[in-house]
Amino acid sequence: MTPGASTRVPRRSRFAPPVLVLTVGVVVLVGAAAASVALGSRMLGAGDLAAVLVGASTEEFTTIVSDFRLPRTLAAILGGAGLAVAGAVMQGHTRNRLADPGLLGVTGGSAVAVVIAISLLGIRSPLGYVWFAIGGAAAGVLLVATIAALASRRRDSSPATLVLAGAAVSALLGAATGILLLLDSSALERYRFWTVGSLAAVRGSETVVIALPLVAVGLCVALFQARALDVLSFGDDIAASLGRSLGRTRALGVTSVTLLVAGAVACCGSLAFVGLIAPNALRLVVGPAHRILLPASALYGATLTLLADIAGRFLVYPGELPVGIVLSIVGGPLFVLLVMKSLPRRAARS
Repeated sequence: MTPGASTRVPRRSRFAPPVLVLTVGVVVLVGAAAASVALGSRMLGAGDLAAVLVGASTEEFTTIVSDFRLPRTLAAILGGAGLAVAGAVMQGHTRNRLADPGLLGVTGGSAVAVVIAISLLGIRSPLGYVWFAIGGAAAGVLLVATIAALASRRRDSSPATLVLAGAAVSALLGAATGILLLLDSSALERYRFWTVGSLAAVRGSETVVIALPLVAVGLCVALFQARALDVLSFGDDIAASLGRSLGRTRALGVTSVTLLVAGAVACCGSLAFVGLIAPNALRLVVGPAHRILLPASALYGATLTLLADIAGRFLVYPGELPVGIVLSIVGGPLFVLLVMKSLPRRAARS
């Protein structure tokens, strides 16, 4: 070696291998799903689950699994995956890590639309009110997109601006829901399910069958625009200079978030913090590349919702704590931490 010549040492990536992260995500999700089916007021062992699978179990255990536990587990998977990916897509489009469908009123708008369909129009079938869920989610997404566009034009806008606007939207939706309750006091129980977020009312496979295509198509649309989301992180001007159609990209983003949120709300009602916790935690592990971040968010968002639902079954046993409240307990401190981290960086640049 020539004296004085420097040797280059390859820099190791600070992110985990994507294959490892996705593999672990699949394993953990399968384990959480098995625990969700087995654990509850009536515990089921591995032998009981195996007997149900082969059709050799008792009628009681078969009913518990097929009519209650399995639909509830699938609903949690669809809802968690949908909201986590929707959060990642919203954060990519707004370039704001505080964006979350639950915090910005998107899931709330979808839930209120469903309550209107049930309370005022007398629609009871999931096939009937799912269209209201889609319409409410679309209205919420468009409202958030408009607020984000207006905020981005201000040089003094901070990441918290969008969240404050979302809080105002949520307050407005809460007032609308309060009026509905005054008009129809019998809607209180339905309101609690749709706006607090719960899986206790999931029965049978009808809801899951209707929500599955919404979430599946929404995931496909989100994955299709993964590269575009990476480009958007550099700003609209650079994205346009690289040949990206901003209008088409925004339209795809609105479509994916609308389908994902509508499917999730049909399953679980209004849940907050899933779209905040999963993508932000995974960015520390897999990095900002959306081709990995989006499928990882789906896996770990579904697992997070399942674990929160399982915890809710035992925290106030023999009662049950709605999954939305458990997620709020976990996500609240993280949200405050993210806000505190975003403000010093803003102050440092000014």
